Amino acid sequence: MILTYLPSPSRGVWHLGPLPVRAYAFCILAGIIVAVLITRRRWVARGGRAEDVLDVTVWAVPFGIIGGRLYHVITDPELYFTAGHHPIQALYIWDGGLGIWGAVAFGALGAWIGCRRRGIALTAYADALAPGLVVAQAIGRWGNYFNQELYGRATTLPWALHIDPAHRPADTPTVALYHPTFLYECLWDLGVAGLVIWAERRFKLGGGRAFALYVAAYTVGRAWIEALRVDHANHILGLRLNDWTSLIIFLAAVLYLWRGPRTANDPATRVSTPDEPAPHPSNASEDKDAVQPR
Repeated sequence: MILTYLPSPSRGVWHLGPLPVRAYAFCILAGIIVAVLITRRRWVARGGRAEDVLDVTVWAVPFGIIGGRLYHVITDPELYFTAGHHPIQALYIWDGGLGIWGAVAFGALGAWIGCRRRGIALTAYADALAPGLVVAQAIGRWGNYFNQELYGRATTLPWALHIDPAHRPADTPTVALYHPTFLYECLWDLGVAGLVIWAERRFKLGGGRAFALYVAAYTVGRAWIEALRVDHANHILGLRLNDWTSLIIFLAAVLYLWRGPRTANDPATRVSTPDEPAPHPSNASEDKDAVQPR
């Protein structure tokens, strides 16, 4: 007998006059804001400039959204380009469908452009970003809750998620309660953020290794969460495509943790770029002191 369960929201869109306010988009935006605030605080504490974070974000976020959507559409083209579907819906990011690995890959490209323009090392910035990024993912998962998507298989656990008939799988239309995988991933992501902060201090991770730890830890959680999900996915050799992607990325992250640089890049040390000349050696110490938090 089910004593309790998690109810799904009755709606995911509100209207302010003619303007629709979508919960999915709001969760993504809220995650970005929190990530920027966390990263800015960590970056400045390391001797970086506060304005660096906003400048890099301006490049990374649009690239990340485009990459996330491209990954989703390329790995699930039948959802948009087969009979009975509408290709234009491939552009409807507010309906859900942002692949995390496409977002990270393209977001990294955008961040590299932003870091190059500001004259800072991408690895140093990535280490400062890692906890904030995974917290943003935790917040963004609540958008899936409002859209009633990406839930797991049926369950009788007390924290089961109630899914409305219109959003249930076609093969179990009468089953109402499923694993709340959005919540599992949210909690896992918060745990990963804590792990990265702890390990960074304990083992003096630097040179991009804190970011690699985030990637490795996140993929471990993604593996068991993917095993619970029942939404549409393409399979290769019996495994969901996202499982294979996570496995490859996990191995790459572990390799970087093992073989990557052991020392951190100093965010206060500016490198010469086409847009910004390197500081004169005589002013280097003054520059560094100017950005230290009081």
